[in-house]
Amino acid sequence: MPHPFRIPLASCVLGVVAALTVSAPASADPVAVTWDCQAQPPVGGPQQLNLDTPITGSAPASVATGSDFEIAAESAPLTIPTSAGGNTIRYLKNLQVRTPVPAGTALRGVTLTGGSNLGTGVPSTSVANGVVTLTVPGPVTAGATIQLPTIHLAVTATAPAGATITSTVAGTSYADPGLTFTANVKILFGGIDVPARCYTAPSPVLTSTAVTE
Repeated sequence: MPHPFRIPLASCVLGVVAALTVSAPASADPVAVTWDCQAQPPVGGPQQLNLDTPITGSAPASVATGSDFEIAAESAPLTIPTSAGGNTIRYLKNLQVRTPVPAGTALRGVTLTGGSNLGTGVPSTSVANGVVTLTVPGPVTAGATIQLPTIHLAVTATAPAGATITSTVAGTSYADPGLTFTANVKILFGGIDVPARCYTAPSPVLTSTAVTE
């Protein structure tokens, strides 16, 4: 007999991915990012689903080589569903979005602005192996509409004149994800964590900056 939680749990997390309501600000010009997501419940095999999430990037159209400038990325607001796959969602936690430091730049610093309804945990960033990770610990209650903080990368243009500096989101596979989170699903008298790992291929260009002399 199949384990009673095997299919519902995986379906539930992927239902969360599918049910996330996304809306972009009217004044924005977002880039569509399609995430290929895989949920891995504690029992049973993984399941897959896609999530389309707009991300708005901003950067100068051109900069001189050796100059300092800023690249920013803002995700559209998301509404966390209260149920999926026939199961009750309690909350999401440990949501992480990864952004590579653009080739042709040297990173000087990372700051966050904005963000709302993100739970009691304080959002933070870290940098490792040329990748900036935004971490929202949560917990984010089901039913809440959240706004992730905008990521600001302070960089110096190191590319030569004539080059183009582009920014994207990170991730090439489930083993190298650009987006991860954990859903806590109500089971009997408690809850159980089900992680999801997502990537997008090919990764769309969020910003493009020409390098001049």
